Amino acid sequence: MSAEELHEERPTLDQLLISMGVAGARICEIDASEAGAGNISLYLGWDLDLGERFPVAEEIVLPVPAPALAGHTVLSTGSGRRLRQIKDDPEAAIGAVRVHPGGEKATLLTSPRRQFERLTSEFNSHLAVHQDQVDRRGLSFQALVHAQPPHLTYLSHIADYRSTAAMNERILRWEPEAIVSLPAGIGVLEFMIPGSDELQAANVAGLRRHEIVLWSKHGTMSRSDLSVTRAVDRVEYAETGAKYEYLDLAAGGRAEGLSRAQIAAVAAEFGIESPWI
Repeated sequence: MSAEELHEERPTLDQLLISMGVAGARICEIDASEAGAGNISLYLGWDLDLGERFPVAEEIVLPVPAPALAGHTVLSTGSGRRLRQIKDDPEAAIGAVRVHPGGEKATLLTSPRRQFERLTSEFNSHLAVHQDQVDRRGLSFQALVHAQPPHLTYLSHIADYRSTAAMNERILRWEPEAIVSLPAGIGVLEFMIPGSDELQAANVAGLRRHEIVLWSKHGTMSRSDLSVTRAVDRVEYAETGAKYEYLDLAAGGRAEGLSRAQIAAVAAEFGIESPWI
């Protein structure tokens, strides 16, 4: 689904579920989600008829207050569901959270074919980012993808790479497309316990400045207010740069990569402003 399609005509529930399946399959194709790792959520700032596909309702207390989302819906994958299986049976893997006034509670709508006990264990981080971005920017749509790209995650195990400046200097130099697709670069967070309040807060702050952040020794979260596939694209570009960097490490650091002047020339050609040039 293109950005133009998203803004000209709001997608149907069927289209959104298909897009989540496509995104989940692609994350698995690039080896960025083993078994039940990884999760996806979409914020939808318009009314949708959910009852036919998600007729089972239960009241839940939200892990973080989300008043900016009141009256609207977040689609989220369930804990332990494999992203590669979404496309075959999205109702088994996804729940719809309709946020109540005040943002403290919600109705969780699911299918009778639901195969998860609760939403993803990182739902607090997803919900907090949706709340922050919608409150600050007035979005009507946002996609979030948590993945575990192996080369990028590996680099975060090396102390010399574990800063935003060092990581961007190393991985934005391998493709001309990188500075165009990731102009704000990748925000690097220190290791924090998955699902913790600490990670939630750092993730929200990081995604204010960047469209993808790296949770050191864990994985990434990327966002897009255009489409879920665009959020996956950010993972692909970051992981490709990390793969080149890994190959160069294995070869003894022999490759040049793009120079800062070459990256700046690409950015100028495409009208890109970036702190990394």
